[in-house]
Amino acid sequence: MTLQERIAGVNERIQQACKASGRNPSDVHVIAVTKYVSLNMVASVLEASMEHIGESRWQDAESKWEALGDQGIWHFIGHLQTNKVRDVIGKFQYIHSLDRLSLAQELQRKAKTAGIDVNVFLQVNISGEDSKYGLTPEEVPDFLRSISDLDHVKVIGLMTMAPFEEDPELTRPVFRGLRELRDELNQQALTPQPILELSMGMSNDFEVAIEEGSTWVRLGTVLVGHEEGS
Repeated sequence: MTLQERIAGVNERIQQACKASGRNPSDVHVIAVTKYVSLNMVASVLEASMEHIGESRWQDAESKWEALGDQGIWHFIGHLQTNKVRDVIGKFQYIHSLDRLSLAQELQRKAKTAGIDVNVFLQVNISGEDSKYGLTPEEVPDFLRSISDLDHVKVIGLMTMAPFEEDPELTRPVFRGLRELRDELNQQALTPQPILELSMGMSNDFEVAIEEGSTWVRLGTVLVGHEEGS
């Protein structure tokens, strides 16, 4: 299957999920997760007018960003070590994995020095799996209060990862939980502007995530394939 065929298939599935849940497909944004594919594939993705690129490790992203960073919009979607902030700040317009105060403070320092703001998603471990990073839902309100004075760190959304399930329907409670948490936080008015975005849903479960309110889906294999060793 060609990249264009995969893109068309994904778009059709997004439209169907939006139709089923009464949503507008234009409210759902696709991030092409390119961490397992080559520089040439990233170039092809951009040429196909897929403007959002997702990478999870600077070591893997560096050569791609150096070649293509002036194209598209780049999202850092993996666990971000504090000592790697200097590498990603100013290059990735979105960070999807803010999960601790030390990281928020380092993002603030580097963003202030660069004279920019950084858009972040708080990573929330809705499923409670030990193997996943993220704040617990109960920790999020106090965390938001603790970073309220970091004026270069803009919390625009929440992110979560659901457990891999053979039946994607089983992921629904996780995605619903993140949406409900967002709504509760907005009722408490803990951020200067309402939190609007939800980064949730991957190749195996993105349709369920969309039905539960996802605004950003992170798609790798189903969209760009998987090139071992690249």
